[in-house]
Amino acid sequence: MATGITPPFGDIWDGLKAGNVIPFLGAGASLAGRTGNEPWTDASTFPPSGRELAHLLAERSSFPSQEQIDLDDLAKVSSYTADISGRGRLRERLRTVLNRRYQQSSLHTFLAEIPAHLLVVVTNYDTLLEEAFRAAGKPFDLVVYPAERPSIGNSLLWWRDGAGQPEAVEAKELDLDLDNRSVIYKMHGTVWPDEAKWDNFVITEEDYVEFLSRMTTNTSSAVPAQFYQYSRTRSFLFLGYSLRDWNLRVVLRNLRRQAEAAGVTFDDGDVPSWAIQRNPSMLEQRLWMRRNVEIFDMDLEAFIVQLNAWKARG
Repeated sequence: MATGITPPFGDIWDGLKAGNVIPFLGAGASLAGRTGNEPWTDASTFPPSGRELAHLLAERSSFPSQEQIDLDDLAKVSSYTADISGRGRLRERLRTVLNRRYQQSSLHTFLAEIPAHLLVVVTNYDTLLEEAFRAAGKPFDLVVYPAERPSIGNSLLWWRDGAGQPEAVEAKELDLDLDNRSVIYKMHGTVWPDEAKWDNFVITEEDYVEFLSRMTTNTSSAVPAQFYQYSRTRSFLFLGYSLRDWNLRVVLRNLRRQAEAAGVTFDDGDVPSWAIQRNPSMLEQRLWMRRNVEIFDMDLEAFIVQLNAWKARG
């Protein structure tokens, strides 16, 4: 990452409006626009950060460690909560916090108003992006990794646009119309506003192990097979991600590995990818560069302001 270099806003916008960019929304994407150090409370209009959610769960479950590194670890705290209070109680607590009418950020609104059909990959549990798509009148199919439904084996949950109930379809058999319909893929599950029975969360350490196990098998059942060919000629745009998250590094590595196993080849020189992250560490810069992703030190809100300016130019 070169100091003072700004993102290629025009090229990114051209790619998005042509449907040639796949946005990946990480934890920071739902916090875009949050001002200062304002803490999350029950009255907040924004969802809690992973750290705040970990602290909330730790308090409720009387988490035994007071070490900050442990208290900030959402997967570790969630594992303890599930063990000591039960998985059902963990799910109820998450639903209480996440199933609220939080305010969409400019990022969600911007993505929903892009005229092209998009594939958007999301790791957040909230429904802000779906709400923005509906508000914009943009049809989409929703695909969710079923973290808490071992009975459906290698399948994913697929809500066709407007459907009240999902279909369970094996990842290799999922037939999405990516050329004519936007798709939101929620890789780590979701809260489901209408029915708690569809809530699914990849959140405990054990959940991540299971998810990554499904990612790394020869017949990967965690990601729709058709995504691999679709992504071959498209750029990735990472928004709100941190590569300090080791499970994301494994996911990115295995997305490529599974794609190549399926006969998909990449030409990284012809298809650039970008990451927008505020104050990335030297380690994160190096990790992004090793994955052929150009990283830019920029606030997400400021990034969207610039893209909206290009959008206004047509």
